[in-house]
Amino acid sequence: MKNVLLLGATGTAGSAITQKLLNDTDCHITLFARHAMDADISNKRVTAINGDATNEVDLRTALKGHDVVYCAISGEQLPIVAQNLVTTMPECGAERLIFMGAVGIYNEIPDAMDGKDNVDNNPDQVPNRDAVQIIEASPLNYTILRPGYLQAGEENDFVLTVKGQAAKGYTTTISSVVKLAADLILDENLYVRKSVSITREMI
Repeated sequence: MKNVLLLGATGTAGSAITQKLLNDTDCHITLFARHAMDADISNKRVTAINGDATNEVDLRTALKGHDVVYCAISGEQLPIVAQNLVTTMPECGAERLIFMGAVGIYNEIPDAMDGKDNVDNNPDQVPNRDAVQIIEASPLNYTILRPGYLQAGEENDFVLTVKGQAAKGYTTTISSVVKLAADLILDENLYVRKSVSITREMI
């Protein structure tokens, strides 16, 4: 059984991943967010901790006893979260990090498709890019997961590309992210130290 710390647990992706892990695995999940204890924690495999991932002390406390960290946080302070993870995970014995960025952080979306979402054209992408650069420069056993705009859809409606390849789309089904997230959590060797985009194929 893996002990999974889920950062940003109350968001769209975090909530869906929690349900997937409860339904299909024997993982124990710790929900970590500013208001994590407002979530449903009736399942005995779920623990909730209120905290702020930009606070190194909060994060270090939450990390203890966990094998895998899944970061589903977004926003301007994401680089701070990334740096805190790089600092605290080795200290706390947490070995595996799956970190959500966003497609477009490498300017990998073809202009003919939707180039406006590339980081050079969209300032909102800058924190995602900066945070991912911090993770990529670290010695952590990480996988960067780069979805597009999340929407409803089938879990097998996706295509993967790795850093250096052009993205095949700019939208992603929530269920496909959840499926890949569960696979990455269960298999510590899957896409190790890789940055992977997951999108619906548009071209």
